[in-house]
This record gives sequence, structure tokens and C-alpha cells, in this order.
Amino acid sequence: MNATTPQQIMQRWQIVQGQLIPTLHQEIGSLTPKLEKLIPILEWSRIEEFVTRFSYRTGRPPHELAWLANAFVAKVVLGLTTTVHLIERLSIDKALRRICGFPLHKKRPSASTFSRAFETFAKDKLAERAHEALIKTHFGDRLIGHISRDGTAIEVRERPQKNDKKETDKPKPKGRPRKDEGEERPIKFTVARQRTQCLEEILEEIPTDCRRGTKCNAQGYKNSWNGYKLHLDIADCGVPIAALLSSASMHDSRAAIPLSHISATRVTNLYDLMDAAYCSIDLHEHSRELGHVPLIDHNPRGGEKEEFEPADAVRYRERSGAERANGRLKDEFTGRHIWVRGAVKVMSHLMFGILVLSVDQLLRLRQ
Repeated sequence: MNATTPQQIMQRWQIVQGQLIPTLHQEIGSLTPKLEKLIPILEWSRIEEFVTRFSYRTGRPPHELAWLANAFVAKVVLGLTTTVHLIERLSIDKALRRICGFPLHKKRPSASTFSRAFETFAKDKLAERAHEALIKTHFGDRLIGHISRDGTAIEVRERPQKNDKKETDKPKPKGRPRKDEGEERPIKFTVARQRTQCLEEILEEIPTDCRRGTKCNAQGYKNSWNGYKLHLDIADCGVPIAALLSSASMHDSRAAIPLSHISATRVTNLYDLMDAAYCSIDLHEHSRELGHVPLIDHNPRGGEKEEFEPADAVRYRERSGAERANGRLKDEFTGRHIWVRGAVKVMSHLMFGILVLSVDQLLRLRQ
């Protein structure tokens, strides 16, 4: 069914509310509010369609992997922090097993089965592809006013990597090297350098290993953590448009250009809203090259701070939606409880939460 117009979306919603949920009430019995919320989220995300598009020569058939994918979406909706809790809930809740697609006469999957399936989903970027299709379907032909860009800390249970220092390395002499020495200077990964690169080259230079990061919060205090940073582009309605994961030690400004390229392939927006961490002439010029109006909070860097114009100051208030989206992802959709290791699995875990957050926000707008 084509659900790109509000009328068709409301028709789809009436089918779920008027036919699907009453049928489940007759087969299984009463459903909890969380399970009733899970049904339309699975219906709108359609994550099982992205599982069946791939043919696996070995392992479980695609339809069984689709059941496992639905279970990971249910894990986010129900707020279950670990896979063990998900398996226990599936073993005692027949309604949840029926909604996810598991036959009631079969034995529930083991923890190792879920672990292998999640590894497969992470490598295939299942949640990322489902989220991209969702955004293009519902926002691809529409004009978005503001895109709010922000990064948030992702704390994990990993040991941060340190810079490798060899014992034979000698301390560098003071002063400038001589011209005839021919010393190779390290490459500076700056925003100006990113403007001359394509998206694939930029993503290859984004560090994704576990590091220790430090960032000032809204009150001006510094917080340190071990793990990563999640960079998001948020629309006015609170729906995440694009996401990027980096090391915790990477500066937020290095994620602005790749995020803008990703968002530009999915939606069309007018204004780019960013805080003072993104204050850069290069980012202003890059935003204008994309046809956007940059509204970036000025960073005085020891000088005099430049304030927004009154009209721009009112527009800049829309950036509070990025803070709310980050808070909802962590508090409601398991973004704060990460038990996997490695950037690929951490990103997959977060993308399941982002997918559910996007669908939930869309359903709120349609109600």
C-alpha cells in the first residue's frame, strides 16, 4: 500500500486499529498498552521486508530472521535492556510471540541465535536501511523548514584505546624543522579538507574506535565518558533524518559535512541549525553551497559574542527539538543501555532505537 499521503496513512491506521488489533484480541486475549503500541510500529517500519530481500546460502531462512528482527524492535518498544530479558519475555508472553511472528508450537530461540542474528543485522545495516526508506517515503517529497544538528555522548562498556607510542620514538626537537630534512607532517583532518572530498572519503576518515571523550553540558560543566558520539540531524517534527557514529574524542564539527550530505540525499530543507561547537566559516559556506541558510551560534573564542538577529533568534529556538530527540532516544528507546561492543554493533543497537523513535514520532503527528 502506498502510504505517502495523509489520507492513505489514516486509512492504514484505521486498518490496524479496526481490524488487526481486534483480531489479536480474539485469538490471544487482552493486550497491554505497550503491545498495542508495538503493532503499528512494526506495521510502519516494515523491517521484515528488508530482511527478505537478501538470500542467505547458509543459516536460518529469511522469514525466521524477520521474526528475530521484529523481536529486536519489540525489545526497544518494551524498554528491555538486554537480550536475556527479551528471551524471558518471549517465553512467557504468547501475545508478544504472536505479534513478532514466532509460531506458538515452536521452541523459542536461544541466546546464541539472537546473538548471531544481531551480528548479521549489524553487518547488513538492517536498521539503517529501514530507517532510510522510512524517511524517503514520508519526507522525500516534502519541504522541511529546519534541520537541527547535534552530537550526544554514548557510553559503553569498553576499554578506550590509547594512542600507540613506540619505545624507539624519540622526543621531537623544539623549533621548526629544517627545510632539507624533509620530515613528513601528519595529515590534519579539518573541515576545510572535508569540503574537497566526497562522502565516501570523509566517512573513511571518521574515527570509530572506542575513545575517551569530554564535552560541556548545558550547564557549562565538563562530562567525560568512554565510548562514542552519536551525531543526529533532526527535523522540525522531531524525527531523526540522518545519523552518524564516531569516536568520543572526535570534535562535533567534523560530523557536520557528512551529515549534511546524507540528509541532502533524503530530504530538502531550508535552514541548518547548529550550536557554537560548529562555528566555522567553512561550515557557513558549505551550508550555503547546498542552498541552505546556516544559523550557527557564534563562538567568541575569547572575543565579543555576536548575537542573532531577532528573526533568526526565534528560528534558532527550533534547535531544542534535537535535545528532546536525544533525550527520548536515551530514556525511552534503550539508547542509554548498550551491552554490545564495537562500533558496528553499537550503531546497529542505536539505529533500532532511532527507527522506533522515528515511527513513534510519525504516529504522534498523525493522531
